[in-house]
Amino acid sequence: MSGAFRVEQTVTSGTFSLDGGTFDVDNNVWVLGDDDECLVVDPAHDLDAVAFLVGARTVAAVVCTHAHDDHCRYAPAAGARFGAPVLLHPADEPVWRLTHGDLRWDADLADGDVLRVAGEEVRVVHTPGHSPGSVCLHVPALHTVLSGDTLFQGGPGATGRSFSDRPTIEASIRSRLFALPDDTVVRTGHGDSTTIGAEAAALGR
Repeated sequence: MSGAFRVEQTVTSGTFSLDGGTFDVDNNVWVLGDDDECLVVDPAHDLDAVAFLVGARTVAAVVCTHAHDDHCRYAPAAGARFGAPVLLHPADEPVWRLTHGDLRWDADLADGDVLRVAGEEVRVVHTPGHSPGSVCLHVPALHTVLSGDTLFQGGPGATGRSFSDRPTIEASIRSRLFALPDDTVVRTGHGDSTTIGAEAAALGR
């Protein structure tokens, strides 16, 4: 019998580059599944660390919450290593091309898609603003949402660079994420987790 459906985390370190600047960053990499099958979400910087967390499990897909290079740079290599398709929302194509040129991801994500892993549902929520194709992954069975760089402890993700927009990200958060139950745990792309209730109280619905 497989172990419980769960979300696991490793933190990897590297760089993020955009608009001529390069910055040191620590990224949260999430693995979602049971003992047999999982999704890998945003496999940043260190594929050996990601592979250690995956172990012997089958990887159903490598999911990019968005196409900034710290989140997607190693996605094609992760897909090849794990024998899994790489998934991305197509609105992030211009961002993806900054890192990968004409190399394309394997399959598109769309708002409302339901990914199935280890017998559970993972719902794709399109939350543009940090980038045009940013998505969050709502996991009802775990009362959690993987927010990428859309929502952090302390508020919205950054919008001061190309392809981002502050009013758009705030609208995405208020209309899409704050519609989730207040006790939903927000597992972010960088830094500590939070809850929908805490961030709604701080930002205002």
